[in-house]
Amino acid sequence: QVQLAESGGGLQQAGGSLRLSCAASGRTFSSYVMGWFRQAPGKEREFVAAVNWRGSSTSYADSVKGRFTISRDNAKNTVYLQMNSLKPEDTAVYYCATSSKYSQRGQDYNYWGQGTQVTVSS
Repeated sequence: QVQLAESGGGLQQAGGSLRLSCAASGRTFSSYVMGWFRQAPGKEREFVAAVNWRGSSTSYADSVKGRFTISRDNAKNTVYLQMNSLKPEDTAVYYCATSSKYSQRGQDYNYWGQGTQVTVSS
């Protein structure tokens, strides 16, 4: 029922910045917790960040804490991931997803975007 479209991925050098956007369809965007996950080739999908319904609470994986910032604009049906101080290990396909609960577990998320590639060179 919900369609998600990520954008903003690309190639960056280590230490650089990128901002990912995820636009959602529908009129109930504020009813969803929004999360970002990533998956590198040969590795399992991992949690990156989540933001609650109103944007008043956020959570981050330890690996990105202090470097990445998740935010949402419910009026625009969009969630963002600002990525600063990028490292080569941040290279992955990044996915946004929706959940009915505030969670860091991928299994708790119901709808997923198709992903956007982020590549960080050394």
